[in-house]
Amino acid sequence: MRKLGLLIDWRLLLPATILVILGLVMLSSLNPAFFQSQLIAVIISLIAYLLFSQITLNSFRNFSLPLYIISVFFLIVVFLWGFESHGAARWITIFGVSLQFSELLKPFLLLAMASYLVNNRNTSLRTFLSLIAFLLPVMFFIYKQPDLGNTLIYGGVALLTMLIFGFPLLWFGLVLLPIVLVTPMLWGFLHDYQRQRVLTFVNPTRDPLGTSYNTIQAVIAVGSGMWVGRGLTESTQSGLRFLPERHTDFMFATFSESFGFIGGVIVLFCFTLLFYRMYRIFSLTTDSFSKIFTAGTLSLFLIHFFLNIGMNIGIVPIVGVTLPFVSFGGSSLLSNFILLGMVSSIGNAIKSRNVLEIR
Repeated sequence: MRKLGLLIDWRLLLPATILVILGLVMLSSLNPAFFQSQLIAVIISLIAYLLFSQITLNSFRNFSLPLYIISVFFLIVVFLWGFESHGAARWITIFGVSLQFSELLKPFLLLAMASYLVNNRNTSLRTFLSLIAFLLPVMFFIYKQPDLGNTLIYGGVALLTMLIFGFPLLWFGLVLLPIVLVTPMLWGFLHDYQRQRVLTFVNPTRDPLGTSYNTIQAVIAVGSGMWVGRGLTESTQSGLRFLPERHTDFMFATFSESFGFIGGVIVLFCFTLLFYRMYRIFSLTTDSFSKIFTAGTLSLFLIHFFLNIGMNIGIVPIVGVTLPFVSFGGSSLLSNFILLGMVSSIGNAIKSRNVLEIR
């Protein structure tokens, strides 16, 4: 890589690559077609990582408004013409390839938000409210697909990033208080299946053959793996398809059934390394734009990780969120590697700065 002039942050790329390999191994046992499709997505995603890791992040800073407008446009296109699958119209087909723009647009919306915050350079109530207005159209169109999982992720990332940026807690209280007061009315805006998922979370055994089925089967799959797992060919929950969405939302349960507690720990360890490296880059960078973007990226991966693992072991409601780098899905994988490449670019800038200071 040095001979090619490429700067690679192996402390980011290596744990992500291990997670991808684990996912591919699992997919190969579930369905060869899944494996082939994901392998192509991995190759494209790695190329994207190499490309974005060599581009200075500040090159995107002056394009925040075009990136935001283009992102909203694509979400409207999906909302109007997306094809339906599993009751949701989240995908659009281009040249025979299905794309999920709510996933692909994450890196660019994070860039737009980071640029917006840095350009305003203050923590006034006006800036706080204008940023919420900036995010509402995005969250509205994603929610209407419907995609509650990504709606929660976008909202959670925005909330954590704004907290890290330094907005006073008072502003959050002023916004959240009315939401808390009208929570009973918000219940009516949820789709019926979303309300059932919340009720199932409160009482996991209320409908074992209906709304509770996914949660119960996921917990059984995780527990049946015990210490070393049943093996790739001996798993019953995933192998016999008792476990729904075994290759996407419940990939962790599928993996835990095959490789047991030890396999689950390996996955958790890889994510820990990934999160720690991102935190180090966040803490070392002195550029405010890069710092905000890294904070947003770290928040996004943390929320994805918590929601997916949580719903696989029954501690959070099922919201349809994939496990980064492991679950099947080309759009999600490409988005994750673009984010990783951008954070690597920030790490490269830190290395270059340190070299200049030593000289």
